[in-house]
Amino acid sequence: MISSSFRDPSGYVFKKEGVIYRKVSGSYKNTLTRVMECGLYQDLVDSSLMLPFKAIDEDTIMPEQLAFISYPFEWCFSQLKDAALVTLGIAKRTLSYGMILKDASAYNIQFHEGKPMLIDHLSFEVYQEGEPWIAYKQFCEHFLAPLALASYKDVRLQRLLGVFIGGIPLDLASSLLPFWTNLNLHLLLHIKAHSASQKHYEDKPLVKKKISRVSLLGVLDSLESCVKKLSWKSKGVWADYYSEDSGYIRHKEKLVDSFLDKINPKVVWDIGANTGLFSSIAGRKGIQVISFDSDPACVEKSYLSKSNPNILPLVLDLTNPSPGTGWGNAERMSLRERKGADTVFALALIHHLAISNNLPLGMIAGFLKDICHTLIIEFVPKGDPKVQKLLSTRKDVFPNYTQGAFEEEFDKFFAIKEGVKVEGSDRTLYLMEGA
Repeated sequence: MISSSFRDPSGYVFKKEGVIYRKVSGSYKNTLTRVMECGLYQDLVDSSLMLPFKAIDEDTIMPEQLAFISYPFEWCFSQLKDAALVTLGIAKRTLSYGMILKDASAYNIQFHEGKPMLIDHLSFEVYQEGEPWIAYKQFCEHFLAPLALASYKDVRLQRLLGVFIGGIPLDLASSLLPFWTNLNLHLLLHIKAHSASQKHYEDKPLVKKKISRVSLLGVLDSLESCVKKLSWKSKGVWADYYSEDSGYIRHKEKLVDSFLDKINPKVVWDIGANTGLFSSIAGRKGIQVISFDSDPACVEKSYLSKSNPNILPLVLDLTNPSPGTGWGNAERMSLRERKGADTVFALALIHHLAISNNLPLGMIAGFLKDICHTLIIEFVPKGDPKVQKLLSTRKDVFPNYTQGAFEEEFDKFFAIKEGVKVEGSDRTLYLMEGA
């Protein structure tokens, strides 16, 4: 059983020979049958709102396989916003089929072929007239609170989803939001008043209030309106990086294109991808690309470009990558546990790791060997203007940051197949293969 599914009494997820399956418990079989027979399943699949699956036997299903599992704290603002709107859209559709969405966890959404989709096929139950939306609090904590904090305070607060895997507590969100957000009636209702209500009733017996279907749809409409109005104006430092370096970019693109043709990978991780310029080269070849960058503005720009459904842009600080979290540090996988790249791009990155973050070249090489088989990496020498800019604010204590030392350290983990000077610069692009 995959550790992240142990909390679900309706079934569990397991992997066999590299393929993901879901086992459906006896108590949920009738509900899943109803979801299928009433037309809800087909509607959601046809609308690209839910991942399709195949029935293997009476209690086992095999969902369409995902290229990569990502987590909400790795998404940019617009990814989380789109995931929220998909969740609400599904919740509204279910009511017309006499069903209700019982879970609104952001972890139930994954990006597949460029679109956010529901992957938990056991998230439905029969709607009972008068019942409130059981997932209301969960939606507010997983989606509305982090989006509001990112929009009105600081986009970096979205990363709190990695600390609070059950969703950002509403009292915390309420205390962090600026006072003037009380003028936003939706936020006042769904975060501020909701938080106050939780505190008021925390030591009192639970009393369920009846709510009509019309009123329930009103709540969903209110949440949807609130989410749609939330926005974030990206102000990243690196989002216009490539516009400054057009002189050598074309030759670098040709080299990357040529290297890819020689090694023909199926999956590429582009780490330090910026806005995904080189990810797009691989994506156009039909290669599945996970495009990582630490700057939320770069990831936002890449995601909004919708350049290729083969590319999944994610926010990731390579010097502090996503750890294993949750119960036993195993509910959500670390980055290394999700490794599966044939090839890694490390372009215009090595100087940031070695000089800005004091990482020895050997440690960098060892890490990269652990996550890929082939490597396309750029060495940026000290004389390069970008490196000089980094050294302008600190003492040069990096005598071992030389091209010779770089090749020597990486040669311990990789066989260097090619090293080509990038025209218009002193940089060198290497193609390496795991030794």
